[in-house]
Amino acid sequence: MDFSTGMRVSASGLTAQRQRMNTISSNIANINTTRTPEGGPYRRKDIVFEAMPDARNFGEILTSAPDLKTQRVQVTDVLVDRKAPLLKYEPDHPDANEDGYVAYPNINLMEEMTNMIQATRSYEANVSAMQATKDMAMSALEIGR
Repeated sequence: MDFSTGMRVSASGLTAQRQRMNTISSNIANINTTRTPEGGPYRRKDIVFEAMPDARNFGEILTSAPDLKTQRVQVTDVLVDRKAPLLKYEPDHPDANEDGYVAYPNINLMEEMTNMIQATRSYEANVSAMQATKDMAMSALEIGR
């Protein structure tokens, strides 16, 4: 694997984890949202990753054989959670139903915070891999002097 391939693979991981972090942040920000434009409470969202063959630029694709062993990560879907909302008895709330219950999003704050820590660690690992690749490239240039 050459340096640019290593950088592309790490960059795809950074992009995917950034998208994951944005989704988790949206879940946390909407933990008490009882009314959405779609109707009903906010629905928790989750990211689906998939390993894809490494995308190269057009010139490289034309001049080289496909390398299916080198993979990159890509976000392929955003799933909307279909769990039933949490019902809380709050008869004075403007979104309360006829029985006085308000439907809140079924979001577990501790689970979201755990996912956020995991996404942050994965992002940091990709930054470290990019830094190591850069250091190797710089060392190779130093040898050539």
